[in-house]
Amino acid sequence: MPWTSEDAEKHTHKATTDHLQALWAKVANECLERTEDEGRAIREANAVVARQAERE
Repeated sequence: MPWTSEDAEKHTHKATTDHLQALWAKVANECLERTEDEGRAIREANAVVARQAERE
């Protein structure tokens, strides 16, 4: 089941905007499709959102 932007709040507190939440879902779903590893997908999405949040 793919993640939605609403799921971002459950996994990271840094996804504070709609844009960051959508980014989290996109990265998580792409990684999950590529690796089939949910834990890795969440970690990668969290890392991307954390880097992006620092820039904003």
